[in-house]
Amino acid sequence: MKLRVEQSGNVTVIHVESNHLDAGNTTQFRNAMSEAIAGRQAVLIDLTDVQFVDSSGLGALLSCLRQISADGGRLRLCGISRTVRSLFELVRMHRVFEIHGSREEALAAFASERNDDEGAAPPPEEAP
Repeated sequence: MKLRVEQSGNVTVIHVESNHLDAGNTTQFRNAMSEAIAGRQAVLIDLTDVQFVDSSGLGALLSCLRQISADGGRLRLCGISRTVRSLFELVRMHRVFEIHGSREEALAAFASERNDDEGAAPPPEEAP
């Protein structure tokens, strides 16, 4: 499984360079992704090249979401084709994942979220 990993500010962008994510390649995908997302707080998975996803592929993406969420991070998806989007909607995964139409939209959402966090009041200090 070929992944192209880039850094855009504080966001790790992972472009999946395969036209399918299914039972035939999900083990390789999980292994490659586990290493790529370890310790990351903001991850964007770009699925522009992916034209087919089966239940194994959905499970692999959910594993990524669980791994990042367990570390307090955020995962977003972008570049999803119509057929893949239809599958996400059929099994209601569009309610589980944050999906954006383009890489730029997703990066802007991360930036907006970061700006909101920076504008928030600091947590109160505990009394000694």
